[in-house]
Amino acid sequence: MGHLAIIPARSGSKGLKDKNIKDLNGKPMLAYTIEAALGAGIFDAVYVSTDSPAYADIAKEYGAEVPFLRTDALATDKAGTWDVVAWTLETYRRQERDFSQVTLLQPTSPLRTAGDIQEAHKIFFGKNADAVVSVCEMEHSPLWSNTLPEDGSMDGFLKHVQGQQRQRLPIYYRINGAIYMLDASLLQEEPIQLYGKHTYAYIMPKERSVDIDDEYDFDVAKVMMTRRKSV
Repeated sequence: MGHLAIIPARSGSKGLKDKNIKDLNGKPMLAYTIEAALGAGIFDAVYVSTDSPAYADIAKEYGAEVPFLRTDALATDKAGTWDVVAWTLETYRRQERDFSQVTLLQPTSPLRTAGDIQEAHKIFFGKNADAVVSVCEMEHSPLWSNTLPEDGSMDGFLKHVQGQQRQRLPIYYRINGAIYMLDASLLQEEPIQLYGKHTYAYIMPKERSVDIDDEYDFDVAKVMMTRRKSV
């Protein structure tokens, strides 16, 4: 029994063409997640899940393994991520390689570090967790938002926080998409119960929590990556 890292990298993208292999400061974006996974030193295998032989070649170049490609059914944008993970574990099992833990590392979080993965791993075993999911503090509290009527009136817009100091409002966190570490047994549940009482948060800083979906996110990641190199 071991620990498998799965990096999902389906070819094609509607928001940003071929974003998983798009050049980001001199490397295909996919490479940063592979290097972080390998650098963490906690995985028995680092697998890139893709439908593309070209993507597979890039993944292998940076040290990941791709012993098999996704099926056609799992290569569409309608395929569920956890379906891909469950199928991957079963495919490895048929090859007599069994994994009791699995970590999903999306390549669209290239600022996540090996250290982040290691810290999540410490929480996972330290708390005997079913799962650890990375989060970051929200840029703006949702308490400072509301819906608007058709006429755009802001009458009572912030009545739920009226008279409260912003600094004293509770801190809210969002899932940042960088790390999902879980006991493989959770995947046997239908649907998967990821956010139960034995799932714990790993809090990442906002500057490493960029999740690339479009050109704007990509440009932000480039700036943050350049800034990190200059420090």
